[in-house]
Parts: sequence; C-alpha cells; structure tokens
Amino acid sequence: MAVGKSAAKNIEKLREEIRRHEDLYYVQDSPEISDRDYDQLLEELQKLEQAHPELITPDSPTQRVGGRPAEGFAEVVHSRPMLSLDNTYNIEELRAFDERCRKLADGRPFEYVAELKIDGLSLSLKYEKGVLAQGVTRGDGRIGEEVTQNARTIRSVPLRLKSGAKDLDGDVEVRGEVFIPLEVFRKTNAEREEQGEPRFANPRNAAAGAIRQLDSRLVANRRLDMFAYDLLVGGRKPFATHWESLDWLEKAGFRVNSHRKLCKSIDEVIDFANEKEALRDDLGYEIDGLVVKVNSTAQQDDFGATQKAPRWAAAYKYPARQASTQVLDIVVQVGRTGALTPVANLEPVFLAGTTVSRATLHNEDEIKRLGLKIGDWVMIEKSGEIIPKVLSVITAKRKGNEKPFKPPKKCPVCGGEISRPEGEVVTRCIAADCSAQLMGRLLHFASRRAMRIEGLGEVLVIQLVEAKLVKDVGDLYELTLEQVAGLPRMAKKSATNLLDQIEASKSRDLSSLIYALGIRHVGERTAGILAKQFVSLQRLAEATVEELDDVPEIGLTVAESVRDWFDDDGNRKLCDRLRAAGVKTELGKSNDETADQRFAGKQFVLTGKMETFTRDEARSLIEARGGRVNSSVSKKTDFVVAGEEAGSKLDKATELGVAVIDEAGFKTMME
Repeated sequence: MAVGKSAAKNIEKLREEIRRHEDLYYVQDSPEISDRDYDQLLEELQKLEQAHPELITPDSPTQRVGGRPAEGFAEVVHSRPMLSLDNTYNIEELRAFDERCRKLADGRPFEYVAELKIDGLSLSLKYEKGVLAQGVTRGDGRIGEEVTQNARTIRSVPLRLKSGAKDLDGDVEVRGEVFIPLEVFRKTNAEREEQGEPRFANPRNAAAGAIRQLDSRLVANRRLDMFAYDLLVGGRKPFATHWESLDWLEKAGFRVNSHRKLCKSIDEVIDFANEKEALRDDLGYEIDGLVVKVNSTAQQDDFGATQKAPRWAAAYKYPARQASTQVLDIVVQVGRTGALTPVANLEPVFLAGTTVSRATLHNEDEIKRLGLKIGDWVMIEKSGEIIPKVLSVITAKRKGNEKPFKPPKKCPVCGGEISRPEGEVVTRCIAADCSAQLMGRLLHFASRRAMRIEGLGEVLVIQLVEAKLVKDVGDLYELTLEQVAGLPRMAKKSATNLLDQIEASKSRDLSSLIYALGIRHVGERTAGILAKQFVSLQRLAEATVEELDDVPEIGLTVAESVRDWFDDDGNRKLCDRLRAAGVKTELGKSNDETADQRFAGKQFVLTGKMETFTRDEARSLIEARGGRVNSSVSKKTDFVVAGEEAGSKLDKATELGVAVIDEAGFKTMME
C-alpha cells in the first residue's frame, strides 16, 4: 500500500506540473521550459502510469490522444440552444441593432461587450466535478455530435478546471470557438500540396473537418486551438454579467481572447470595431468581424430570442477580403510527387496587403466546378492563405473570346505518361525519369526546413539535372569542384561555397533529413515525431506498420506511406549512400544535450522587412536557440525584432514598453 500511495502522490505531482506548463504554453502564451523538457515530463508520466494503470484518470495529460478510432459520433441535445447570430454589415445596421436594444431596455441603462468574431466552429464542453466529461459540436444548434476524444487533443482546453476560479454549484458548460492558427494552416497546406493532396480552402474548413475525424490522432496533428466565450451552469448564466463569465473562464484555465472591451455606448463599439479591423492581418488567426453582446445576463433573458438568434447579441461583419481580376492563363506545374497542379496566372491585383498574381486551382475538377475559362474575370478571396483562392467566375464580363482549359494528355515537363487513379482528384506523372519530379525533390531536399543547402536554387538545380550530374539527392554528395565550376555562370568561388554548404548539410539533425527525403504524408512536424521515436534512420527503416501506427499522432495512412517508401529498393540504397557520405542519420546526444538554449522561455515577435534574413530564417535562428516566435505583441513578449516598414506591432511594443531591437541588434544576439 505504501508503494501505491507513493506512486499516486508522485503521479499527481507530475500531472500538476505538466498542467501548469500546458497552461503557460497554450493559454498564457508564456512558456517556462523548452519543448524537449516538456516532452520528458510527459514521457516520465507515461512510464509511471504504465507501471500503475489503475491510477490513470480521464483528466491526466496523457489522455489527450486516444488509441483507437471511434466508430461514429453520438447525437447530444444541448442544455440550451447554441443559436446563430443576426449579422450586421455596416455601421447603419449596427446602429439599428442598438436602437432595437434600446427599445427592449425601455429606458434602463445597459452596456455592451465587444469581442472578436473568430472564424472557426463552435464547441460545447461539459465539466463534471471540474473534469472534462463531454465535448459536443454545435450541429443544428439544438442537437450536436459528441466529439469528446477530439476535444481532448486541443491543448488550450483544460482537462480539469483550475482551482483559482470560484466554485460553481453544478456541472459547468463552457462554449468556445475552435480554430486553426494561420501559421499551422499554411504549413499544413504546404505539406499537403507537396504530398499531392488537395489543399484546404480556408482555416475554418480545416478546423471543421478535423473536429469530426474518427481518429483523434489525426485531430492532434491538426493542432487545433480554442477561445472560450460563454459559460453555463445547469443551462443558465451563473453571473450577473457576461464580463464576469469571461473573467471566470480565464481563472478556470481557458484561453479567452484578450481583444475585448466593455463599452458604454454603440459609439465605443464602433471605435473598437475600426481599431481591430486595422489589426486583422497581425492576429495570427482568422476573424471576420465582431460579436456585440448586452453585458447584463438579466437583460439578456429579458430581451429574449427569436427561433434562430438572440435579440441581445449581433455580429458585425467586416468587409470580405475579396477582389476581382482577370485570368491571363492557366499553366500546369509538376511537383516532386508527380502531382499535376493547374495554376491561374492573374492580372496583378492588390489584396489584403500584398499584390496577388496567381492562384492555385488545385485540380481539374475544381476548374470544372467553377466553369473557368482562360480570359475570364474572377472573384478571388484571401482567407488565411498566402496564395488566394478563386471564388467564382464573373460570367457577366465575358466577351466571347475566352478559351476553355485543355488538360494535358502527357506530362508538360517530360512528356511522360500521366495517370489519375480511381477515387483520387490528383493527376500524376508516372514517368520514373521525370526531370520536374527530380528537380522538385532536389529543391525540397535543399530547402531551409530540410537540409538547408544555401545556394542550391532552381536555376542551379536545372543545370545539374540537364548536365546529368545529379540523378537523385545522393549524387549531391559526390559532386566535385570541377563539375560544379564547369556549369554555366558558375565561378570557382561560387562552386566552392556550394560544396561547403552541401558539406555542412551532413550535420543537420535527423528530423530534417527525414523531412528532406520527401516521404509522402510526412511533413515537418511528423518528421520530428518519427526522429524522436525511432532515434535513427536505420531503426525507422526497420519499423513495421504496426509499430509506426502505435506512435502518438502517427496514423495508419502515414505508417503505410513510410513503410512503402522504405520497402523500395532504390530508396534503401539511397539511405545507404547518404550514410556512407557522412550524412547524420542518428539523433545523437548533440541534438538535445548540447543545444544552444540561450533564449529558452523567451518570446519574440517579428515585424517589418530585414535585408539579411527572411522571416523563416529569423524564426529558425530563434527557435534553434530555444526561443519562441509569436504572431502578436503582448505584455509577455520579451523582444520585438523590427525591420524596415514595421507596422502596428512596433506601435504596440512601444505602448507596452516591450524591448525593440533592429536588424543589427538581432544579428548580434544570434552570434
């Protein structure tokens, strides 16, 4: 018994420590330890629980991701309907909403709470005795689907309420908006495109699709987040004001959006709306307006609701970030997986802070769905994407000289056979010697997030392929100075620099190498998980589908893809050549134990343009030294790195007294 009590005490102490770090990282945006240190704490807890399975509880941090996919989703009736909101689209309509509230108030004073309208999906969370018991989607507003195991994967959702909040009499229901951060969304879409999979149209669709996955391990890969916005106990509001509910949610451990304001009048609401619209591109997540609510919960009950929406709340929608332009041509690009992707070349148009000149059309089916022709005028929208999507064709602008798009019958690069397997939307070149695929694989291998071979750009890759000096990525490590210097416009110094970069790439970490190999479905994050789990390329190559599938956040699709890749004789020989060339194929102690952690726990925000570094390069330098890069400035920000044309983030840093460093200062810090 003594041993059991001791184990239980150690386990609960470790759980509390992990919960505190989860709150600091995912809710407070102020981590105190590195990701590696957090992982070690979690691994320690997993080992203790494996030794004492009788002590595992539903609110343990180890229970966020389930093992087996669910059979389906049960329907759940909401304790109180999750109603829609009436929309207002301009200031006049917002003032009309205010007039209706004034009539309902009948002379009584009232306040508004203005909050950002997150572009995601609503989720209801039920807590029994302080422990997460159920997660339910909005559904039709009255009946939703139970997605409890998927809700557990959202790190900003506490599995157990913090003790700092006031005790409430009864089971607690928390409602929030689930979303995907823009940085995660862009990385996810880039990985899907590299793997020949269709991109998600926008962050909301990606989040909505994720929360209804039957396998919670796939949901965890999507890295969802949530802002809590409402609180119920027994189906009723427990506090006199909505503002008090938001305050309680923060104290209970939920992430509550900091961009909110208690407003005495509709004029204050309008000022707040204009202020936040100017910050829209700097938030790091998608919003499409404001939600305006009467603050008093008694007045909310008094004002009541229609069958569809409350009379005491409304959404103020910002103008959509759309523009019209003309499609000058449709070209087909061939990726490293052989995927043929049609891309619209557009008449350049300024949209949401950047000049847009192209839009990915994804596949032939999308072109057919749009009814798109070359020469058409189209509406495009920028929604969480660097490259926008085509929303619709403006048929009224057609002149009759538009041309239909003719899909290629052969690979547009090598002339090889193309194939579209039954049930798939992607057409692929199946020619083994397709130069476009080889060039794509080489560029991916040399990219910054992979082996970081500076100087190996598109022009040089084309030259190496055309000169038949490189037939796979292994050939890069056999290049000689004479071969490279003999290429057009390559001086001896440039050739030496390139070979030095190739040599330096041999010491990149194992996760970079796994990502660089271009295994289908293995993106940057997945590569890191595989490297940490299997420690060496050889061990990964020997792993069975079952062993791979058992790894947290690695599903059956990824497991089978990895196994298929290593089952190929040519790929195994490539790994042997890389190992023989001196490329690092093991995790090694140096990756973890001697890493530079000078910025551990420090938070940076990047703004403006720098001459020496790209944004990705600066981010990599900070993260390699233990720091974290955030998208917005807060009181918890340690440094704002300001380049030229720095915008509102610099103003916010000055307002909060956050340290601001220029490019020269940043370079000094990195040295």
